[in-house]
Amino acid sequence: MTQQADIIIEGAPVYGEPAAPHGADAVAIGGGRILAAGRSTELIAQHGPAKRVIRLAGGCIIPGLIDGHAPLDREGLKTIWPSLDGANDKPAVLERIAEIAARTLPGEWIVTMPLGGGPGYAGIDGFLDGGLPDRWELDAAAPENPVYICSIWGCWRPKPPLVSIANSRALALAGVDRHTRPPSPLVTIVRDNRNGEPNGVFLEDTTMPIVELTLMACALHFTPEQRVEALARSMSIYNGFGTTGIYEGHGASPALVEAYRQLGARNGHSVRARLTFSPSWSGQDLTMASQLVADWAQSLRKRGSDSHLMTMDGFYAEIDETRGNWVRAPAAPQTGWAGFNYDCGLPREQLKQVLVEAARNRLQVSCIFAAIPPLFEEIHKIAPIDGLRWAWGHIGVVSDDEIRRACDLGLVVVTHTNRHIGRQGSLHRARLGAEQEDTIVPLRKLLDAGVPVSFGSDNVPPSLWNPVSHAVSRRDGFTGEVIAPLQKLSRAEALYCATWNAAYLCGQEAETGSIEAGKRADIVVLDRDYMSVPEEEIPAIRAQWVICDGSVVLEPPTA
Repeated sequence: MTQQADIIIEGAPVYGEPAAPHGADAVAIGGGRILAAGRSTELIAQHGPAKRVIRLAGGCIIPGLIDGHAPLDREGLKTIWPSLDGANDKPAVLERIAEIAARTLPGEWIVTMPLGGGPGYAGIDGFLDGGLPDRWELDAAAPENPVYICSIWGCWRPKPPLVSIANSRALALAGVDRHTRPPSPLVTIVRDNRNGEPNGVFLEDTTMPIVELTLMACALHFTPEQRVEALARSMSIYNGFGTTGIYEGHGASPALVEAYRQLGARNGHSVRARLTFSPSWSGQDLTMASQLVADWAQSLRKRGSDSHLMTMDGFYAEIDETRGNWVRAPAAPQTGWAGFNYDCGLPREQLKQVLVEAARNRLQVSCIFAAIPPLFEEIHKIAPIDGLRWAWGHIGVVSDDEIRRACDLGLVVVTHTNRHIGRQGSLHRARLGAEQEDTIVPLRKLLDAGVPVSFGSDNVPPSLWNPVSHAVSRRDGFTGEVIAPLQKLSRAEALYCATWNAAYLCGQEAETGSIEAGKRADIVVLDRDYMSVPEEEIPAIRAQWVICDGSVVLEPPTA
């Protein structure tokens, strides 16, 4: 007996269904699964009458996008602290702080978003030129409250320094005075030239904040409940761009994993999440690596079976010869914007021992640094990793030899085109020269070599349509130049990377990533036809309808 549809979407071209007949314009959904894709008259006759029919007047129907490097929770966290957006000079910042203080009880902390305004926080350059507020000016704006203007997460604006500012009450509570030394050579405590007292300004030559996790650790942090609520907001924002799945390749700390679990208990997931574990190596006995990784494998697989909307397996790997990131680790369980443990890296030889055990235990491993593939090759000679889908993320410049290694090892590559094409494509080309231009995010070479490629947004911004546009147009967002045009992908290929290949990265290609009968119903209706819209409009594409696991999680507002 033919199954009756719960939902039929009809009236727009269907993409991402390899078996659909030419001219398919409808999808039938039932029991949380895709029943069929085809021509609307045939589907309605076969699976109707549906409980709900969504009739479209344009756009197109695609599989839900899957972000291969999302940091999904970060987007919702941005809404927790008061924004300084629009306060583009010192007087405006002080006025904004005074406004916030007027509605804050005496003695309560005031923690704000960074200077400069989102999403890129480029406006901070104007403050460096025109003068930053100091502790005493913040005192005047908020005389009865400790105030801390937090720094950016450096990937939002990959140009140091990070800047944060505390007033006198905040410094006193933190115990920061003229005798306080920086916790790292990367941190500068700016001081008054007259007496050596801190003037409240902290500068950091890094992309991950140190001060808020060390010197200013007493300032407010994200609470467990805030993380759950922020995660729900993040999922809604990502849905708006057509994203129904993510892979957290940089790893998830226990606090973030628990937030996903709590949201799932409330039936609040509107994005399918594949998490990797973020290890915390501090205090671990690495002589027991074999047993440690075996225990992880058992624990991760047990914990990952909670729900098909949130699965967890494998862990993140990073080479850290100096253990420089460990200065942030004592703040745990607080991780700030990161969502991962800071002490997740090890010196190369120690990491090699751990990853050999990961391979023997058939665990997936994720990394984001160029030094990793040669290490993977060494491990493969001891314990084979082909078939484990180890992930190499944040790729920028990739040589032909590295492509060969990725292919031989069965790696899945995850791009970071927002940085390496959209922001720095022209800089890469100027540095490498025209003869090496095709090593800049070489998508065509990778696909032709048989290497699965998934796109990552890295939350800068959270839309995958920017990476899709970079793959199709190869344009530097600042200069407008076309970077390595021979590495362009077709629109169909780019969509495949953002859907099926990303599902493959997550180990879920049998369940998601395409519009095929029997797969879970993660379906998106776009506001325009992706295959025919002018190339320059691709980054502006948005979702009108989003269905995740058979449930409508986004729909147009009613008139």
